[in-house]
Amino acid sequence: MFNPTRDQARHFIFETWRKHCAKELLTPLEDLTAQLIGKHPEYHELFADPERNQDKDFAPDGNTVNPFLHLMMHLTIEEQISIGQPHGIREQFTRLTHKHESEHEAQHAMMDCLGEMILQAQRTQSAPDAAIYLGCLEQQ
Repeated sequence: MFNPTRDQARHFIFETWRKHCAKELLTPLEDLTAQLIGKHPEYHELFADPERNQDKDFAPDGNTVNPFLHLMMHLTIEEQISIGQPHGIREQFTRLTHKHESEHEAQHAMMDCLGEMILQAQRTQSAPDAAIYLGCLEQQ
């Protein structure tokens, strides 16, 4: 599995957006990424200026969304849905899509739970627990 550094992940996003804006050929992953960026016009200017934003930090204070993290969480959820892992994720996505009347908003709801699972793993210095993730999704 691909495990990029922060700089590599950011470079991928910047380069994907550059290629998209230049109407260059995109790989399937780049195409998905460009589609997701397209749904977030508030990030277009930031992703169009890598020299200024490559090293930009975003405080984890809850007041500012880290656009790089946000996009990577979208990509993570897209992959989870496509491969059906963890078991039950597709059903939760379908349920949340109906509830929110939008696949995109369903993913935003799922991000809260994905973030909670990651936070719990960091706190306990353990592997992410799908049961925490799916349990949280049930509450959404």
